[in-house]
Amino acid sequence: MIGKYFSILTIVLIFSLSILAQESQKQLEVKRKKLENEIAFTNKLLSETQSSKDATLNQLRLLTVKVNKRTDLVATLKSAIYQLSNKINQTESSLFKLEEELSDLKQKYAAIAWHAYKYRSAYNKLVFLFSANDLNQSYQRMRYLDQISSYIRKEAIRIKEVEEERSNVLVTLKKEKSNKKNLLETEQVEVFNLEQEQSIKTRLKTDLQSKEKQLRSSIKNKKKLAKKLSRQIQKIIAAEIAPKKDIKTGRTYELTPSEKKLTTSFVSSKGKLPWPTERGVISETYGVHVHPVLKKVKTKNNGINILTEKNSNARAVFSGKVVSITRISNTNLAIIIKHGEFFSVYSNLDKVNVSKGDEVGIKQVIGKIHTNLKGKTELHFEIWKGISKQNPAYWVAKK
Repeated sequence: MIGKYFSILTIVLIFSLSILAQESQKQLEVKRKKLENEIAFTNKLLSETQSSKDATLNQLRLLTVKVNKRTDLVATLKSAIYQLSNKINQTESSLFKLEEELSDLKQKYAAIAWHAYKYRSAYNKLVFLFSANDLNQSYQRMRYLDQISSYIRKEAIRIKEVEEERSNVLVTLKKEKSNKKNLLETEQVEVFNLEQEQSIKTRLKTDLQSKEKQLRSSIKNKKKLAKKLSRQIQKIIAAEIAPKKDIKTGRTYELTPSEKKLTTSFVSSKGKLPWPTERGVISETYGVHVHPVLKKVKTKNNGINILTEKNSNARAVFSGKVVSITRISNTNLAIIIKHGEFFSVYSNLDKVNVSKGDEVGIKQVIGKIHTNLKGKTELHFEIWKGISKQNPAYWVAKK
């Protein structure tokens, strides 16, 4: 009984591990396709910015994104190959056990078939039965002959089932080995592509290092615009969060009941907010960063920058009220939307589709993102809680 229990437990464990391996393989396949789509999209963005012969910092950032995603893709392929190798080993082990079982069944079948052959004729059966010492022994011999016949039929069916199962396992094994071969070939191609992209990235970085004066001028201009945007945001937010007085009751309040409800809803959506663009790649993250080309130079970002394709729109990440439309430069409009205690900022827009005071819904198009002369289409996006800056990457859903 105990042996039977452990046998069943082992079968259940093997089955569970098999299911987990299948899920893992499915997840890896989904991740692989997602990365391949993202790399294809990054290639499209690169083709839009490579119309200019001069190397740009934007191209370097896109190449960095592409190299990172390609590295992740190679790692995903390696994991998939490892998973498949384990599965092939399990399949081969199953096949070996089936072949052992089939061999054992055939041996037993041959032995019992000989007994059946011995008493194949009606005469032999009668002789066997009537040669018994008494009636009880004769009855037992008759049962014995019936059991032999029943056993032969059952064993014949079982042998057929095992042979079919063995045939199916062989088909599965052949398919798995073919899939592994394809994955190995794909991995080799991706490793080659990664090496090529790393080489291009190195050359591009060297080219950009020769343009230090131009890069420093660009950084200075960006810092100036960033400070202007930050001052405008702080001024608008300060006015919005200032205590307000109810004319009828004379009471002061910071948030209305509906704004409190919106705040709670916004907080509960942390990590699940839609992106402010339909598609895109993060070209610069939140916080202080070492410049990718210039030594001892650091840049600060109060939000995230998202590179996307030409003619793309910015969209609201949550329902709220438009509290400001500000012009930062000739080609840079910024929209600030209030979500109760929180504010979302969308900068580097060519034109806007909303007006101050408008109520907007989640994913509603609010403006068109500016594309510069070098083909770069980049949205700057920020989230504030009152006058406290937030990292937008913690708030938007992971792509």
